[in-house]
Amino acid sequence: MTQDLNGNNNQAVVHIVGAGPGDPELITLKGIRLLERAALVVYAGSLVNEEILGRCPSGCVLLDSAPMTLEEQVDALAEAALGGKLVVRLHTGDPSLYGAITEQILRLRARGVRCEIVPGVSSLQGAAARLGIEYTVPGGTQTLICTRVSGRTPVPDAESLDKLASHGATIALFLSSDRVECAVERCLEAGRPPDTPAAWIYRATWPDERSAVTTLGSLAASMREAGIEKHALIVIGECLAPEEASRSLLYHPDFSHGARQ
Repeated sequence: MTQDLNGNNNQAVVHIVGAGPGDPELITLKGIRLLERAALVVYAGSLVNEEILGRCPSGCVLLDSAPMTLEEQVDALAEAALGGKLVVRLHTGDPSLYGAITEQILRLRARGVRCEIVPGVSSLQGAAARLGIEYTVPGGTQTLICTRVSGRTPVPDAESLDKLASHGATIALFLSSDRVECAVERCLEAGRPPDTPAAWIYRATWPDERSAVTTLGSLAASMREAGIEKHALIVIGECLAPEEASRSLLYHPDFSHGARQ
């Protein structure tokens, strides 16, 4: 048995916590409270800002998951949780996006360990904040597609980028910095014009953050000239340079709703 933050006894539990995109102030208060009481923290290597780990108490065991296999991680997490310790699995950004948490949850559940997820700020939001954009634009696209380019890890054929790009929606590409040429080619094949606004942002919200707003046709060259091959989010869409931001209906004086007639 272990205890939750309120001191109540519960089934053995592992807290899967989103650490945010990099800025140590972008972790939630709940995430900080868990870290401040943790006996074991398994964290995602260089992806998690080490300043956040400074919130862990003296004596807390810190394990970098980068050199560990899934089985080794599960063994460490389950042993500590079943021993009644407060355990945190610390992921970068938000665990629900490319966090590979499902495989952990299923294996921990088989060991009698429950998982509780504490959401975090994704690099998706961090990038938008730093670029000063809104992915969904009044009068423009109302859809955001989060995806990645197929590489060593495949993507279902129905979700290939040429198919998704044909919708004209804003695209946010994760884990694709080393495949940017392929991403550009697929988007052009889908009919996106070469002058479509595009941007890359490297390590959004970190002190060494870098970014550039360019066009789809110049995106690959821009990233290669900057030496960007990993840790960057790619954004493609008119949201980066809207010709005219239409006024939203919600606050228009001629638009009534439940809170305003």
